Amino acid sequence: MILPALFFYLFAGICIASAVMVIVSRNPVHSVLFLILAFVNASGLFVLMGAEFLAMILVVVYVGAVAVLFLFVIMMLDVDFTELREGFLDYLPIGLVIGFVFFFELFLVVGFWVINPGVAKSITAAIPANVSNTEALGLVLYTRYIHYTELASMVLLVAMIGAIVLTLHHKANIKRQDINVQNARTPELAMSVRKVASGQGLQDADAPEWVQ
Repeated sequence: MILPALFFYLFAGICIASAVMVIVSRNPVHSVLFLILAFVNASGLFVLMGAEFLAMILVVVYVGAVAVLFLFVIMMLDVDFTELREGFLDYLPIGLVIGFVFFFELFLVVGFWVINPGVAKSITAAIPANVSNTEALGLVLYTRYIHYTELASMVLLVAMIGAIVLTLHHKANIKRQDINVQNARTPELAMSVRKVASGQGLQDADAPEWVQ
């Protein structure tokens, strides 16, 4: 019991410290690196709880894809964070009010939270003990909580589409394809036969001396 407790305090302490550094770091690249460290330690906590599948998903998906994607986007876009920080004091009062509301809600949840002795009896469908962690998670998500899973998937899909729409900027000087116009083109519209006089180049498509 001593060794699992030591690993728990080690993973939990590093995870909390990394989460704090994500917020207080001035360099966004350092914040992403601390975020990756927090994810890795959180996956260690999942392993201690016997949720190997969640630990693997946290490392493969969030660390290997999401956090690394954030890191490359921050490094490639070369965002001017000095310009982004301008006007910070203008929104500081609103941020303080929202932060106070969040901290007050957390205080109510943590301060008045008690363990209900009947929690274990409220589980109507127990997970079989002879199945793996991945199979048990699938039995819970795609049988009993299938509607909540589909609803969460729809919310994430709408959020992804909304982020793409908000960040998509159309530039007027870029040539774009129109599929309908391309499908409606005929040989007469796509090709024109011209007879160019000797010693004259293709300078004016509407020159009267050109014979179609």
